[in-house]
Amino acid sequence: MSEAFNADRLTRLCDFLRQSPTPWHATKTMAERLEKAGFQRLKETANWQLTPGKRYYVTRNDSSIIAFQLPSDALKSLRMLGAHTDSPGLRLKPNATQHSAGWLQLGVQVYGGVLLAPWFDRDLGLAGRVHVRHADGQLESLLLNVDRPVAMVPSLAIHMDREVNTGRAINPQTQMAPVLLQSDSAKLSDLLAVWLEEQHGVRAVEVVDFELGFYDVQPPSLVGVKQELIASARLDNLLSCFMGLEALLESDGSQGALLVANDHEEVGSASACGAQGPFLSDVLKRINGQVGGGSEESLIQLIQSSLMISCDNAHGLHPNFKDKHDERHGPALNGGPVIKVNASQRYATNSVTGALFRDVCREADVPVQSFVTRADMGCGSTIGPITATEVGVPTLDIGVPQWAMHSIRETAGTRDVEYLTRALTVFLNRPMLS
Repeated sequence: MSEAFNADRLTRLCDFLRQSPTPWHATKTMAERLEKAGFQRLKETANWQLTPGKRYYVTRNDSSIIAFQLPSDALKSLRMLGAHTDSPGLRLKPNATQHSAGWLQLGVQVYGGVLLAPWFDRDLGLAGRVHVRHADGQLESLLLNVDRPVAMVPSLAIHMDREVNTGRAINPQTQMAPVLLQSDSAKLSDLLAVWLEEQHGVRAVEVVDFELGFYDVQPPSLVGVKQELIASARLDNLLSCFMGLEALLESDGSQGALLVANDHEEVGSASACGAQGPFLSDVLKRINGQVGGGSEESLIQLIQSSLMISCDNAHGLHPNFKDKHDERHGPALNGGPVIKVNASQRYATNSVTGALFRDVCREADVPVQSFVTRADMGCGSTIGPITATEVGVPTLDIGVPQWAMHSIRETAGTRDVEYLTRALTVFLNRPMLS
C-alpha cells in the first residue's frame, strides 16, 4: 500500500476544525467551500430548476447540509456519503446566568454522550447562534464565536478529595458550570451584547433566544515525533465531514454523487434535520422529479441502484487498553479505513456493501480494516442504520480509527485522513457500483 501524508490537506483540515466550533459554523464553512467550487445554493422554500452536469447544495436549520452533483447524461444512481456535523459538548441552559462565591457562572446541559473529566481546567470559548430583535421589530439570526478563553471549569484540589483518583462520579448539574467573570451581578445578556457588537456591529438589540455551547479553544495540532497523529476537538465527526467534502470536490463529476452531513446524530437523529428526519428523502424526491424518471417507481429504482457510505469514526486500538477490543478486530491508527460490522444492526454494513468497499479500497490502493465490538460489550451506532431504514438505500458503515471518542480533545492518525479521502474519491468516480 502506498504511503499517505498530504500536508496541504492536513492544513485545510486544521483550518476547518478551527472554523467549526458548532454544527452551524461547520455547515457555513462547508457551504463556503462548495460555493467557491461552483456549487449553486438552493432554497427549500423555492422551486428547483436542476440541470444535468451541474452541482448544487441545500441546508436545513443552518446545521445540516446536502451537496450533490448531477451527471451530464441520465441519472441512474447516486454514490452517497453521509456524516454528521454535531459533537458531544456542554450547551447553555435558557436561563443560564447564575452566581456562586462571587463569580458569574453559566448553567449547562449535557449534549450527547460527553466524556466529562477532560473538560476540567480547559480554556473554553463560547459559540453558537443567537436570535435578536432589532428596534424596528425585525428578527435576525446571527452566528457567534467567542474564540478566546472566556471560561473554565476548575478542578477541585486533591487535598479536598483524596479519593478522586480512585474513581469519582461527576455531577453535571452541580460540578460542571464554567466560571466566566468575578462578579455578583453580571448577566449573560450583558456579555452577549458586547460580543454581538464586536462581531456583527449590532447595537440596541434584544436577545430573544440562543443555542450556545462551550468548546476548547486549543487549536488542532499534529502530534508525535513524525507527526503521526492529529489531535483536536470534534474529530467525531467533523473529520468525516471534511473527508467527504474533499472527496466530492476532487471527484471528476462523471457520476451522480451526494454528500449529506446531518445534525443531531449524537442525540439520536430524531429531528427535521437529523438522519431520522425527512431531509435526505425530500432532496432525493426533488432530484428524481427534476432529472430522474419523475415517478414513485423511478425513485425506488434510483434509490436501489445507489449506495450510501456512512462515515463516522471507529474505536482505534488503545495501547493502554488493548483488552477493550476483540483481539482480531482492533483497528490500528494509520492502518487505513475501518469497516464497522454489528450483527444486531447497530451498523448498516452487510457482506454485499462490505465487499463493495473492500473493492474500492483495492482500487484506491489503501489498506482496509474491520471493527466488531467485543461480544460482551455494548455497541454505539451511526446515521447508517437510520438512513438505511428511513430511505431504503443500501448502506455500509466505515470510518477512520481514533482514540478518546467523545472527549473534549480526540486523536486520529494523519495518514488515515489521506487513505479514506482517496478511497471515497474513487467511490464517487466509479462508473458502476457492483
